[in-house]
Amino acid sequence: MSSDDAGRAVDYTEIPALSRLYLADSYVLDIIETAAQFVFRLDAVLTPQHPAYLPPPAGQRHCYARGELTFPDVVSIEWVARTNRRYTDADGDKDLGNIDILRLGEGVFTVEGDWGCVRIVAAQPIFELSG
Repeated sequence: MSSDDAGRAVDYTEIPALSRLYLADSYVLDIIETAAQFVFRLDAVLTPQHPAYLPPPAGQRHCYARGELTFPDVVSIEWVARTNRRYTDADGDKDLGNIDILRLGEGVFTVEGDWGCVRIVAAQPIFELSG
C-alpha cells in the first residue's frame, strides 16, 4: 500500500493476493481462529485472471475452488457481531454465508458477512488453494 492509502479505506480488490477473487459469491465453510492467525475456509470464486481459473461447468456462473483466506501474524481480533447460523444449499451442503465486505482502514481489516463482523489487526492476508 502506498502512503496515499493511509487516509482511506482500501477494498480487498486492491490487495494483490486477493485481487483475483470475488468474495461476495464465495462461501465461508469454516472460520478458524488461533493466537497467530485468523482463517476463513472458503469455496472461493476465482476470477478469470486467477491462474487456476477454469470456465464454470454448465449451469454455474462461477469457477469455484476450495482454499483458505489467512490473516497471518495476528496482533488482535475483535468480534463486533457473531452468529453460528448455517445455510443449506440445494445440494444439501452447509456454509456460513458469504464475505460481503473486506476492507483495510487505519491498519485494521474489517470483514463482514452473514456470519458476523470481525476487526483484525494482522499482516496482509493471503489466499491459498487447498490440495
